[in-house]
Amino acid sequence: MDLSFTEDELAFRDEVRAFLRSAVAADIREKLIAGRQPSKNDKLRWTKILAEKGWSVPHWPVEYGGTGWSPVKQYIFAEEISQTPAPEPAGSGYDLGGPVIYTFGSEALKKRFLPRIATLEDWWAQGFSEPGAGSDLAALSTRAVRDGDHYIVNGQKTWTTGAQYADWIFCLVRTDPTAKKKQQGISFMLIDLKSPGVTVRPIELIDGGYEVCEVFFQDVRVPAENLVGEENRGWDYAKFLLGNERYNITYVGISKLRMGRIKELAARTRVGGERLIDQADFRKRVASIEVQLKALEMTQLRVVSNRSKRQKGTADPAGSILKIKGSEIQQAIAELLLDVVGPYALPYQSDEEIERKELPIGPDWAAPIAPAYFNVRKVPIYGGSDEIQKNIIAKVILGL
Repeated sequence: MDLSFTEDELAFRDEVRAFLRSAVAADIREKLIAGRQPSKNDKLRWTKILAEKGWSVPHWPVEYGGTGWSPVKQYIFAEEISQTPAPEPAGSGYDLGGPVIYTFGSEALKKRFLPRIATLEDWWAQGFSEPGAGSDLAALSTRAVRDGDHYIVNGQKTWTTGAQYADWIFCLVRTDPTAKKKQQGISFMLIDLKSPGVTVRPIELIDGGYEVCEVFFQDVRVPAENLVGEENRGWDYAKFLLGNERYNITYVGISKLRMGRIKELAARTRVGGERLIDQADFRKRVASIEVQLKALEMTQLRVVSNRSKRQKGTADPAGSILKIKGSEIQQAIAELLLDVVGPYALPYQSDEEIERKELPIGPDWAAPIAPAYFNVRKVPIYGGSDEIQKNIIAKVILGL
């Protein structure tokens, strides 16, 4: 298999790079290079720029605002976005909810929601995990009971990323508690977070941030037209969505950027009278991660090359391989960065303190590294734990 880019693809990459050099605001880029999180306004600014260019949802079909790019060009675009760097697409509508809506949703839902997702007029959250249903997602208990032209929803979701910013949430809900298999009684539903009976409560994490939330539903009335696809077919739609999410968690481009950052910082850091980057043990660790990262990149390119051959509405199980290895590499990089910063990882400074230009303890680049290390511990869990991914690989790919 020839995984090298064609002349046309290389020319496209140059076009993307030129656009990103001129379009990404310096303050946003500097924030991302330093390992800090972009604000909601940063993401809104960036999405508006992409939407004006026609590139805000490049992987969507053309009729819904997409670009018509091949899977390889979509891959190139995502890599260049990561390495510029520029903000990741905001909310869960762009790469998760939107594709489910245009693949399985009614024409009315497509017309109503897709244009607003593409321009970030609506910010979306993903309502899957519950206090008693994480890796075993099919054990979810949030109920939706049909009542005329509405469903009445009761239950709780947790670890809901960005719900405090979101306008809408797409949820898995149980519509048939009597189904023989628990996967068969689940539906996929779109819920307005401004509806009476919805409560969003941010959760403070170990890094001091509020990235995720609890979301409570108490007798929330949801129009029946907000059901995506068929009732009790939500598990099929969820598997499609999770396959896309696992592919996206690979983060090859971001890992490349962080490895470059590690080399830069290690060249500034002196240990025992010599630069850290010159120490043999450290260089071996850098080389080991870079070899694994290159192998992951080649594997992802093989998956990309097969994307156009897959049946519509199905996800490539190879995404589980990418997710596992991508998670391992992200954690290895976070640990290496922690070694670079050394004892200066101990003091904690919030993004708010950094924004106020308060005097840092240690080098000015040290503050975000420990919070990022703690945050990345989640990667083998969200999107389906690594143990679940190994089961998928054994069953679907290896036929065991």
